[in-house]
Amino acid sequence: MASKRKWSAEVTRHSDSLDLKTHIFESTNPKEIARSLKRSAEHSHRRKAEPFRSAMSMLTFYINRAGKNLPARQQHVLEAAKDELRAVFHRK
Repeated sequence: MASKRKWSAEVTRHSDSLDLKTHIFESTNPKEIARSLKRSAEHSHRRKAEPFRSAMSMLTFYINRAGKNLPARQQHVLEAAKDELRAVFHRK
């Protein structure tokens, strides 16, 4: 039963579209998270969407799956990473 509850962690670790830096979502630096996601998205040959969309989707997926278990401080960092991701991709 534990494997069914941990499917989202498995997706984060073994995404079909992005090879993520280990523990990147635990970083306290939004810029580091954004740069890492950008690098992963741009270097991936398996993604189906444009790099920005793939990176933002993975970040949003992580935030949504962590849900109430995500400490407020880290939630703030990850929300700030969304803004940083938009900036590094030159989006509004």
